[in-house]
Amino acid sequence: MRLLRRHYGPLKLAMVGVVFVIFVFIMHKDVGSGSKDDPWLKNIVERKDQVLDMMMGAVNNIRDSMPKLQINAPMQQEEPEQKVNSCLPGYYTPAELKSFMERPPQDPNSPGADGKAFKKDKWTPEETKRKDDGFTKHCFNAYASDQISLHRSLGPDSRPPECIEQKFKRCPPLPTTSVIIVFHNEAWSTLLRTVYSVLHTSPAILLKEVILVDDASVDDYLKEELDNYVKSLQIVRVVRQPERKGLITARLLGASVATGEVLTFLDAHCECFHGWLEPLLSRIAEDHTAVVSPDITTIDLNSFEFSKPVQYGKHHSRGNFDWSLTFGWEAIPAHEKERRKDETYPIKSPTFAGGLFSISKAYFEHIGSYDDQMEIWGGENVEMSFRVWQCGGQLEIIPCSVVGHVFRTKSPHTFPKGTQVITRNQVRLAEVWMDNYKEIYYRRNQQAAKMVRERNYGDISPRLKLKEDLKCKNFSWYLQNIYPEMFIPDLSPTYYGAIKNEGSQSCLDVGESNHGGKPLIMYPCHGMGGNQYFEYSTQKELRHNIGKQLCLISKYGPGQVELKECQYKGKGTSVPGNEEWEFTKVQYGFPKISNSPFLKMIQKIHIIKITFHKKKKINSNLAI
Repeated sequence: MRLLRRHYGPLKLAMVGVVFVIFVFIMHKDVGSGSKDDPWLKNIVERKDQVLDMMMGAVNNIRDSMPKLQINAPMQQEEPEQKVNSCLPGYYTPAELKSFMERPPQDPNSPGADGKAFKKDKWTPEETKRKDDGFTKHCFNAYASDQISLHRSLGPDSRPPECIEQKFKRCPPLPTTSVIIVFHNEAWSTLLRTVYSVLHTSPAILLKEVILVDDASVDDYLKEELDNYVKSLQIVRVVRQPERKGLITARLLGASVATGEVLTFLDAHCECFHGWLEPLLSRIAEDHTAVVSPDITTIDLNSFEFSKPVQYGKHHSRGNFDWSLTFGWEAIPAHEKERRKDETYPIKSPTFAGGLFSISKAYFEHIGSYDDQMEIWGGENVEMSFRVWQCGGQLEIIPCSVVGHVFRTKSPHTFPKGTQVITRNQVRLAEVWMDNYKEIYYRRNQQAAKMVRERNYGDISPRLKLKEDLKCKNFSWYLQNIYPEMFIPDLSPTYYGAIKNEGSQSCLDVGESNHGGKPLIMYPCHGMGGNQYFEYSTQKELRHNIGKQLCLISKYGPGQVELKECQYKGKGTSVPGNEEWEFTKVQYGFPKISNSPFLKMIQKIHIIKITFHKKKKINSNLAI
């Protein structure tokens, strides 16, 4: 009672009493014979249920407001509904990862068996002709390929031990993949060996389909005969482009009909090594923004010998580019070696070759697939490299995934619109992704510069909108964070162009395939840059820097200058004395160079003699 007095005053207790009295009165009236002529009382009786509800509500309110003298047991909380995890714990077993098709028994003495080279000592005139014709048509030894089994084994698994022993988690499950192979007038044996190689080495539960995309081949054996052949292969089908449109459009066609969760693109002259697919798919299962390439090894174009992986001491390469926007390979830097603990770790790569890679289909579409206004092929791999990195993805090489590829020295295919389509593709990527750094490329390619002046590279507004929608970073960010090792030439060099002898009307030329060490030559001026492009840098160097950064170097005395790798590589380095040049005699002077912010026009530098000075006043002349 003392407790009640503490919390409730007399007024509240009186109210409870009044409610109780009214309740008793109503109940009494309901069972009695009260006067029916009393309208007020009659109304009360008729509304007794409503009054009772009001009274009970008031009593409940008072009860709920009373202090809780007893601690109740905690109420059982309902678990939030969770998605049912459909994958099993643990790792995939070898039985689960059994290949789609078992390889038939192999004759170890057959041509090219176990990835060995095809060898033949004696050739008949007919065989020699077939070999020569194959090289002419395909730019590889198609005769040797035809002698090798379509199902050839590549011998025991020679990858590093950690790759062979690598296990793959069931959760998240490995995604399925559609393998897309584009071909145009491909040799029958290389195309079918590629297909069988995929079927013999890919787990059945992961390989959704193999899609062969015909880019308007004209050879009869690649039409109805091919269609009939692949019918027995169950998951292999052919889709066709009615007219030649090139690799980019053909891959987009293949991607549009693919049903796998991941798209895996291969060329039509590949062979897959043991366990090539699972590491690619596993990395995408970990991170759907990863665009992953296998470690690409060589299939010799003459003998078709497969260069097998080694268990220890592998020297890895990664993709790069030069300022002519050409893809290349380079050794991985020290910091990347230190980051990787073993061979199961991916290699970060600034660019990728673009011929062989896997990508989540959803991410492929999200990131903008390919620029569908690019034509045939050329530049699409560099464009995708910049786009993936700048828009939040990453390019990686997976060393435990090994695929062999026939690297040809030249392409056997024609370009319906000429090779200028490559330049057009490069201009499109430069305009969208390179910001002001595109000027470095335009100085090195006069055809590209002319195309930009005439705005003859198509509509890029959809790609610029994609860049904005994805909130992509700029090219400075890419150079600083993804490829800080890249040397950046002067954005505004003192002079650039050709070094021309007005007397002979010839220009200084580095010659063919001169990567340093070969003498320079004088050659008729062609005005296209390339071998005749030089820059007089703000560091007073004479750089030929289309691909490698090469400089004119003096021997500190009379004699010819040499072309060698520049010693100045940016921060922390300097220009040695025999690479520093000053102009002491200039005939006709230097022409005015446009300062247009849109494009600096390529000009010829008219020089008769450049003289090198050093402290001891010994001169070495470059007389042209």
